[in-house]
Amino acid sequence: MKKSMTILGAITFAAMLAGCGSRTEETVKEITGQDPVDTQNDTEQDAITLDWYINYSWFVTKWGGNLVSDTITDETGVSINFITPMGNEEEKLNSLIASDSLPDLITLGWWEPQVSEMIGSDMVYALNELADEYDPLFYEVSDETVVNWYTQPDGNIYCYPNSCYTPKDLEEHDNIAANQTFLVRKDIYEAIGCPDMSTQDGFYQAIVDAARMFPEVNGQPLIPIGAHVFDETGCVSFDQYLQNFLAIPREKDGKYYDRNTDPEYLSWMKMFRKLGEEGYLAPDIFVDSRIQTSEKIAEGRYFCMFYQRTDLADQQKILYKNNPESIYIAIDGPRNAAGDDPQIPVTGITGWTVTMISKNCKNPERAIQFMDYMMSEHGQKLTYLGVEGVTYDVIDGRYVIKDEVNRILNTDREAYDAKYAADNAYWMLQNNVMQLQWQPDMEEPLKQMAEWTYPYTRYDGQYEMHAFASEEVEQIYTSTNKLWGTTLKQLLLAESDEQFDQIVEDYISKREALGYEKLLEAETEQMQQNKKKLGIE
Repeated sequence: MKKSMTILGAITFAAMLAGCGSRTEETVKEITGQDPVDTQNDTEQDAITLDWYINYSWFVTKWGGNLVSDTITDETGVSINFITPMGNEEEKLNSLIASDSLPDLITLGWWEPQVSEMIGSDMVYALNELADEYDPLFYEVSDETVVNWYTQPDGNIYCYPNSCYTPKDLEEHDNIAANQTFLVRKDIYEAIGCPDMSTQDGFYQAIVDAARMFPEVNGQPLIPIGAHVFDETGCVSFDQYLQNFLAIPREKDGKYYDRNTDPEYLSWMKMFRKLGEEGYLAPDIFVDSRIQTSEKIAEGRYFCMFYQRTDLADQQKILYKNNPESIYIAIDGPRNAAGDDPQIPVTGITGWTVTMISKNCKNPERAIQFMDYMMSEHGQKLTYLGVEGVTYDVIDGRYVIKDEVNRILNTDREAYDAKYAADNAYWMLQNNVMQLQWQPDMEEPLKQMAEWTYPYTRYDGQYEMHAFASEEVEQIYTSTNKLWGTTLKQLLLAESDEQFDQIVEDYISKREALGYEKLLEAETEQMQQNKKKLGIE
């Protein structure tokens, strides 16, 4: 699996090959002007299509007609029909579960309650049982630590994550970048004198100065502070990310710590409340969807943002193409009163999303084989780099993206995905650590944002809460999260500090009534179990 690919891919799995004369040959010929070299052996399987539900309305990448997906289909015989929600993700997924109409494959956030619901309702296959029966390759391409982490009390593993890191990964690599960043629009930041935004006074004044000096951007109102979407559980920019920048601890005295009521955090939140009272928190940030936010990032309408750098990579490239000075750069943002460094976690062992195989799948053997293919070094290299000689070359041991391919990648992601669809366009089973070995030299406008995080990257996977054993605690967890979602918005929109304080008191009181102490006890217990499983003292 470690050999480099030829134009069609020299490495294939004997149990997973498809018919020749494929769309891949047409795609390669169209891109290179040459007939592809057929390196496949004679083992073939019937072509099938698997329905794959992706629980994100913003995912619009198609399967078929591009280099990567056509190559995968040619090598595995599997085509994919992606299904995504048109509106509310939770409603769509709940509908599929209630009607027992789950597609063949399902990808959703690991934290979603539907994960445990589908497992508990016997709606998804145990991946280890499919591997034992059809494809033991699963045990070679999966990470043993990750498998152990996701193994349920019954001894089975029902899902596998993407984008996950173990403590060992951070020990062995010094170039793992965290995703959370505090960003400012470069030209505006420089125009107001590159102020120190690590203190409350400095942050406040920078927002005021930027809004006064640049009330509009290309005829549109400037949005002083940008954020991820607000949902029913809050907004990661104004809770988790801000707390990480302030180095708010995750535990104290061996107990899971309540960061939402930390005095340092609430003090900064009062500063944001003041900005809101004075009109510097634009109404847009409370209602915009991710798609709307992405459009406004591409227009450079935000002055600063608490945002994941990879989530605006495509828009950053658009800004860079139009005006290199208008890009977003990472700077030191809010810090606690002691001036401590931010503590920015990478995704833990739970990863970002998990993928499952539904028991409605008529070809579970092909589904597990397909997952194993995507998780293998060959599959990871293909989905990350594309095809050697077509999208990249290996020069003196370095992986170099071809100039024309790189130009399209950095100027028109939609066109890139339509033609090539590498660079993890199909991210559902991506392995960030494995892909480090092939990582091309990072270039601007993305390099600065990534490298800024290196000194602040840390592992916090031991604090990630997954399904609780008690249904009562699970309900408390869900209810308190929703309570916080309502409270967070109220805090930012409070008309005075006095009203802010009252909202905090009401939040604590309501949370206690929901059974928060039981939840805190369960979170502490799970934290200790997580540490034990991860070998963390």
